[in-house]
Amino acid sequence: LSVQKAAGAIIIEVRRQFAQIEGLREGTAEADSDKCVAISTQSSIEEMILPGVYAILSPLITGLLIGPKCLTGMLGGSIASGMMLAIMMANAGGAWDNSKKYIEIEGACGGKGTTTHKACVVGDTVGDPFKDTSGPALNILIKLMSMISLTVAPIIRGWEDWEYWYWGLLPIGLCIIATVLVHHFFWKNMQDISAPIDDIIMTEADEVKVVDIPEADAREAAKGDDDIKGDEEAGAVVQ
Repeated sequence: LSVQKAAGAIIIEVRRQFAQIEGLREGTAEADSDKCVAISTQSSIEEMILPGVYAILSPLITGLLIGPKCLTGMLGGSIASGMMLAIMMANAGGAWDNSKKYIEIEGACGGKGTTTHKACVVGDTVGDPFKDTSGPALNILIKLMSMISLTVAPIIRGWEDWEYWYWGLLPIGLCIIATVLVHHFFWKNMQDISAPIDDIIMTEADEVKVVDIPEADAREAAKGDDDIKGDEEAGAVVQ
């Protein structure tokens, strides 16, 4: 979802530049590539908030809410499942990526333009994030959860299961608050990348801030408008 959201924002920006920058379609003007780089950078930071919060607070929730035994099982399960998933993503992503190169470079299975090549292009689209982002990120996730577990281990040492469960409500509340805030600021207003670019630009232009005007100032402004309107009517009568 994070990659889809960032890619959609870049697609909208590219369409906007083609629609508004004169000469870009003909190749006589330069595109604003810095804007796309800024969108990608900002999106990567925004989309790391929730995964980072969940990775840090999940060991705290398990350890404080239930106890050290459950935290040990969670840590062992995350290491075992994360390792197998990371290896699968690295191998599968590399296979998808290299299969496209094999067809394009070696001309295997009919070469470019065939149905097999089109299928491998789709596989390469999935394989690149598999081997370059998702797989290596699991290594960081395992290390981060292990470090948080080692940090909290002296605090919960000797606790029985569910002995001090109420302490686990604190990280649960933080997770809920972080989820609501991220959804409100970054996920609430999703744009349709298939909509006409003119509609998207008009929608962004129509989003204005509503400013609360005190009642006294509003009356003064209305009175001023009435005075101006009366002067205009008087001038029309004189003419």
